[in-house]
Parts: sequence; C-alpha cells; structure tokens
Amino acid sequence: MKNQSVKNNIDWISVIIYIALVILGWLNIYSSSLLSTDGTYEKQLIFIACTIPLIFIVLFVDGKFYEKYASIIFGVSLLSLAGLFLFGKTIAGQRCWYAIGSFTIQPSEFAKAATSLALAKYLSDSQINLKETNRQIQALAIVFLPVLLILPQPDPGSALIYSIFIVVLFREGLPSWYVWTGFLAILLFVLTLVLEPYVVILISLAVLTIIYFKGRVVDRNLLFSAILLAIISGFVLSVDYVFDNVFKQHHRDRFNILLGKSVDMKGIGYNTNQSEIAIGSGGWMGKGFLEGTQTKGGFVPEQHTDYIFTTVGEEWGFLGSLVVISLFAGLLLRVIYLAERQKTKFSRVYGYCVAGILFTHFFVNIAMVAGIFPTIGVPLPFFSYGGSGLWGFTILLFIFLKMDANKVNEW
Repeated sequence: MKNQSVKNNIDWISVIIYIALVILGWLNIYSSSLLSTDGTYEKQLIFIACTIPLIFIVLFVDGKFYEKYASIIFGVSLLSLAGLFLFGKTIAGQRCWYAIGSFTIQPSEFAKAATSLALAKYLSDSQINLKETNRQIQALAIVFLPVLLILPQPDPGSALIYSIFIVVLFREGLPSWYVWTGFLAILLFVLTLVLEPYVVILISLAVLTIIYFKGRVVDRNLLFSAILLAIISGFVLSVDYVFDNVFKQHHRDRFNILLGKSVDMKGIGYNTNQSEIAIGSGGWMGKGFLEGTQTKGGFVPEQHTDYIFTTVGEEWGFLGSLVVISLFAGLLLRVIYLAERQKTKFSRVYGYCVAGILFTHFFVNIAMVAGIFPTIGVPLPFFSYGGSGLWGFTILLFIFLKMDANKVNEW
C-alpha cells in the first residue's frame, strides 16, 4: 500500500520540471555534439534511459530504508571515494573515476546524496543540539570527510559543493559565526589577491576600530579585538603562500584572469572568453536550434559538459535562457516548499540538502559560464553530459520525492 501511494502522492510538479530539464539538456547536448564522432548524444540518451529503472528502484524502496541505513550508505560512499587512490582511472589529471571497460563512473556524484542522508540522520536525533561544541564538530566531520577524499583527486569543483551544507547546519541551529567566518575568509582571500597584504590588514584594522568605538560600551572588548586582528593578519599573510604552493597552476591562472591580473584569451582564458562570445551572440531570441555558429564551429571546448549553458544562450537567446533558469528556480523553490511541510526532521533536513546542492551547482555553473566565477568543473544538473552526474542528481532528488510521497504514512 505504501508503494502504491507513491503514484498518487508523489509531487508531480517536481517530476514534470525534472523531465523538462532532462529533455532540454539532451537537446542542447545533441546540438553541441552533432558534428562529433564519439557518439556523445547517443550515449547521453542511453544514460537518460537508464534513469527510468533507477527512478522506479528509488521509489520502490520504503522511505524509512534511507533513514535506517543512512550511516551504512555514507560509509560505503566514503570507501568508494578512498578506493579511487588505488583503483581509480586518471583522466585529464584527475583521479575521479572507476573504469569498467569503456564505461566510467564517478563516485563523488553519488557521495552528495549519501552525505545528505548521513547529515539528516545525525541531525534528526532528538538529543542533538548544535549549540554544543562537540555536536558541531561531529556534524562538520560528516561534511568534511568526503571533502578530504575529493580534494586530493584533485576535484575542487565537487569539493566546493559541500560548503552549502554549512547553510543547512545553520538552518538547524549551528551558530551564525560559522557562516560569517566562512564569508569573511573568502572576502579576505580575494582582497589579498587583488591588494597588497598590508593594505588588507590596515583595512581590517580600520573596520575593527570603527566597530569597537561605535559599539555599545558593554560590548567593547579590547583583548578580543586584538586577538581577532592577529588572526586576520595571520590569515592574510598566509594567502600568497597558499595561492602559490597549494593551488595548481591552472587554478592560479583562472583566478588571475577572473580578477583582471592577467589576460590569456588563447590559453587558460579561452573557454570563458568563447563562452561569453557564444552567449552574447544569441541576443534576445537566439540563432535557432542547431544554428549556433560558435556551437557548430566547436569554438567552446567542453561545451557538452560544463559549458552546456552556452548552447542555450547562443541558440535560444535571452528568452530561452530565462526559461531554463526559471525551470531551475521553480524546482528549487518547490523542493524548499516540500521540505518545509515534512513531518519528520530527517526528511526536512534531507530536503534542504537537496535544494542546497542543486542551487550551488546551478549558481556556480552559470556564474562560471558567464565569466564571473573561475572555471572549476561544476556541471549543470540534469543538463551537462555524463551518466554519473545525471544518475547522482536523479537519485538525490527522487529519494526526497519518495520521502515526501510517504509522509502521509508518518503520522
């Protein structure tokens, strides 16, 4: 009866948006790879066909299974990520895939759903209070364990996605200073790349001085302000070392181009430059399906994967791009709405994880293609070419839709 209720209670609005995004994604992959000889659009069609039984399996499994075995699923996911260091296949300098004949699978795409389940399971415990330091450490450990395994692959794009879990933790009671600290660290990092370190330190000193003297007398703490300035100064002075010794050369090049410190339109900046040209040439209405000159000329590398949105911009124009963006926005808002009406904390937290992951992928990918974010290899959900990405996002979404469909049985 429970599985029978899924058909009647599943959120068909989300399902229809999902189907629309997958179809539109394939059409753009078809357009961007029509002249290629590697069968890209045929392979993507096979990947899409495989999602049908995958969806039925996810929906057939009882919703409580995902909560009961969340920790085991997470453990298996961590093992799959760790196994890459021994058995993984290296492609373009990244050891992110397992190879089974000519077929490859990327475990980091499935780890997002596993981490979401584990975090939801941990936070759903009635004894968990994120105001306690030990609970904060345990929750953050769930988030950063997969990150520690993904970063050395190296795959900074996938690792970046996990930062959104901090927002989910904040939603569930994590002190706000975690979020502000992260935002401040990013701001100081970027400012130090643009300005001299001593200038950033002087700016920080000025801001702290204003806060100190403008604050209420009871809030003034000279020792705390001095310690905070020392921490900020240490962080700022370490930025150049991290940038020069931890970041890979192509990451440094992309940041330098983004910040206007160097111009290399024929080298590392070629993708972004061609992407901007393709999107800009689409105008309001676009050049028409299969009529994009940048697309047909193959001027945008990796256009069927990370840069798939350039095909939308060139062939479908501003209006077509607006439709695609609206579909993503509609799906995100729908997931958030469904998450808010859940009857269990587990399914609510998981729903927010789903919305956060989809939003981060969507935002970073569009910003990357538009040239306002460094190119770090973040695919557009349901759009970009690849079986692992499509299946990972499909599992992520439909586990939540299964939970939502079964909430009538959770009274």
